[in-house]
Amino acid sequence: MSTPRVAPGSFGDLGPINWVFARGAARVIGVDEARIFSTLGRAKGLFRGWLHFGARLMPFGALSRKDSEMIIIRVAHLRRCDYELDHHRRLGARAGISSDEFDRILAGPDEGWGDRERALLRATDELVTDKDISDPTWAALRRHLDEAKLVAFVLLVGQYDMLATTIGTLRVQRDTRV
Repeated sequence: MSTPRVAPGSFGDLGPINWVFARGAARVIGVDEARIFSTLGRAKGLFRGWLHFGARLMPFGALSRKDSEMIIIRVAHLRRCDYELDHHRRLGARAGISSDEFDRILAGPDEGWGDRERALLRATDELVTDKDISDPTWAALRRHLDEAKLVAFVLLVGQYDMLATTIGTLRVQRDTRV
């Protein structure tokens, strides 16, 4: 990967709150440095607002953790964002996604899924590739999600698509497991 366009920040760059968060996150995740946090933390209050927004989508969102992780993994795969895939492989396993299911998420919506999972994955594909969801796919999604969850779904896909764009554009380096 290329040299980072914005390097991970130090204590002085991040300020005490963002620095403590980034260091704590690295320990919890089990990596040398949570580079996404030590990079985005340079934006100070914007970073904390983004963290709050993101947390309201996952892990404290309207969708189940397993559904959320399926969606995030699919977005990361479609966007070729290895940084997101690294983290969400582990988080997905904690949410109940087996190794076989992980591989089937990467393979796509037609890989032996039930109607619910197929609808979630197909809608994710359409949102990422077309920036919209077709009427037939929306109808399939609507069979499984109420209106609040439909809104949460669109926001979750958009959040992780945006994050993949940010990671790629800033050239955030992958974390190293410790």
